[in-house]
Amino acid sequence: MTILCVRFQLPPTHEAALPGLLGLLEDFTPVVQALPPDAALADLRGAERYFGRDAVELASVIRVRALAHHGVDCAIGAGPGPMLARVALGEARPGVTCAVPEDAAEFLAGKPVAALPGVGAATARTLCEYGLDTLGLVAGAPLATLQRLIGAKAGRELREKASGIDRGRVVPDGVSRSLATERPFTRDELDPDRHRRALLSAAEELGARLRALDKVCRTLTLTVRYADLPHSRTGSSGGAPISTTRSRTLKEPTAHSAALTRAAYGMYEALGLQRARVRALALRAEGLDPAEQASYQLTFDPLDEKARRIEEVADRARAKFGPHAVMPGSLAA
Repeated sequence: MTILCVRFQLPPTHEAALPGLLGLLEDFTPVVQALPPDAALADLRGAERYFGRDAVELASVIRVRALAHHGVDCAIGAGPGPMLARVALGEARPGVTCAVPEDAAEFLAGKPVAALPGVGAATARTLCEYGLDTLGLVAGAPLATLQRLIGAKAGRELREKASGIDRGRVVPDGVSRSLATERPFTRDELDPDRHRRALLSAAEELGARLRALDKVCRTLTLTVRYADLPHSRTGSSGGAPISTTRSRTLKEPTAHSAALTRAAYGMYEALGLQRARVRALALRAEGLDPAEQASYQLTFDPLDEKARRIEEVADRARAKFGPHAVMPGSLAA
């Protein structure tokens, strides 16, 4: 086992603690990949040789340091590759590290296809319609069948992963390549209009922060944190709020608040929440690039141009009078 996938048990409003926790991992290895909002991958091959301990033993040290220095427990999965470590994390719980055994294929065999990172709902549904509902069945299926169902490249990669072949690697990045903001509610909120107002406020804040940094984002991620209910989609973990996360690649890299708001609304509406008791909504802008390197598609839409001019005025007001000079939601068309 050389790769750890660590999920920190962060309270909903403490996502800002992630950079410090990543620094804790970097005390052991420089090869750390952030998985916002609350997880990370760490390649410990060098650390195993340096400290004379294997990855599972080092995981125990990481857990103790996270508790001692940050008051945060963590669940840890260990595997020979990042994909297997992430699958192992699904079975880990705070205080116990779940390590993939030597026979990775056997470890994966009984798991549902959706347990594999990168297998989305549509792919899982397609496979299940043909009776391929576990990774063991996928690994044993003819390659031609998988390629016919989900495509040549995707079918080949899925069969390899289901067989326990993990060709992935940990790619060092920085949590600074993303910006996040959260809108918690004072009580579990059922009103969709309040949900949308919170998303509007969050999108405007992200847009303003991106523009202040002269950055644009390529991907927007929405996290909906629910009350701890039995019908939740993701299962409960020690009474912690249950959440659903969705990501959307934007049509073009942007820092335009209106475009971010439209993407956030689209993801929210696609969830089809029916009277859901929502505890908090979070937006994360990912894949940040310098604004000067981004292309911008001219729309010749007078309303869009007007919104951009208003943004420029609001940004100047924030720069002069502070971040609260413009009330959240006041830029909505």
